[in-house]
Amino acid sequence: MARVMIVGAGGVGNVVAHKCAAQAEFTDILLASRSVDKCDKIAAAIGSPKVTTASLDADVAANTVKLITEFRPDILINVALPYQDLALMDACLETGIHYLDTANYEPIDVAKFEYSWQWKYQDRFKAAGLTAILGCGFDPGVTGVFSAYALKHYFDEIHYLDIIDCNDGNHGKSFATNFNPEINIREITQVGRYFENGEWVEVPALSIHRPIPYPEIGDRESYLLYHEELESLVKNIPTLKRARFWMTFSENYITHLKVLENIGMTRIDPIDYEGQQIVPLKFLKALLPEPASLATNYTGQTSIGCHISGIKDGVERTYYVYNNCQHAAAYEEVGSQGISYTTGVPAVVGALMVVNGNWQKPGVFNVEECDPDPFMKLLGSLGLPWHEVIDGVSPFEH
Repeated sequence: MARVMIVGAGGVGNVVAHKCAAQAEFTDILLASRSVDKCDKIAAAIGSPKVTTASLDADVAANTVKLITEFRPDILINVALPYQDLALMDACLETGIHYLDTANYEPIDVAKFEYSWQWKYQDRFKAAGLTAILGCGFDPGVTGVFSAYALKHYFDEIHYLDIIDCNDGNHGKSFATNFNPEINIREITQVGRYFENGEWVEVPALSIHRPIPYPEIGDRESYLLYHEELESLVKNIPTLKRARFWMTFSENYITHLKVLENIGMTRIDPIDYEGQQIVPLKFLKALLPEPASLATNYTGQTSIGCHISGIKDGVERTYYVYNNCQHAAAYEEVGSQGISYTTGVPAVVGALMVVNGNWQKPGVFNVEECDPDPFMKLLGSLGLPWHEVIDGVSPFEH
């Protein structure tokens, strides 16, 4: 039995709260956010006496310390903004509780994926006897567990990894992002980056793309991006010769994004507007649809997985593991679209892994450093069934 505190009441927070409320292991759930009205709305939809809500400005660690001290949770699930990761980790250390997030820390003034800031907490969490699990959404998250599972069961060495992420859904909007617009656009407009032959290769943003086949969907144009799990996977699977991340975007999305970028609306540095300092991307975020609002009429599905190649007993082999998630099914279950669902469910699975002891060990860990088997066993039963293709034909060259 455990008490859990969830920070963040967006689309992912909604999924996490619903799923936590459905688990017998979680006896008391506190949902906290700067917008307590959003928390109250989610709690009302769940309708469980286990769920309570609170207002929280998580930018300041002392605020979180106060709330943790009052509620006394066993673990904090962070599905707020990545700018707040370090303040929340500090609060967990001060109050002696476990920590889990779905996205790595980013400084607000630099669009940059890097785990170094959080990895520096290793000694402090280890000395405190506390567990911090980093990047436990789907990508990052399940993709790392998929990779660890493949290495444990099918390979002696993994040489090639291609993570592929397709959203073949339709929300009916001319332009919208499936999660926080500010974070989403910062991610996509970064320089592309992949690992090959012992070094990182950088390319212009969205400059490399190709059609990739996705189960039940078919070929979709997919763009090479830099994604945070590449950093940890390359570190934790040292036999990798190449690691890449691909994501689909429609022509309409790319066109809108390029226009917004060309006119300066994706800038993250403040500008002077009529005597006030505003950040163009934050202003754009205020104009775009709230990602959670897309769920109502969302059709289609997502498909996210890992194409892996390497050797077993001296023989080359391939392995593909993936999940497909229907937007409409996610909405019917928890009132969410599929992107939020595929991020929120793994966070709950990861939290269960910590509180039930499977992943509870002192220190700071990325998911691929933990035993993948109990996570994989629970993932399907909580709503994200996975599928394997063993020694099939890979769409990627070696």
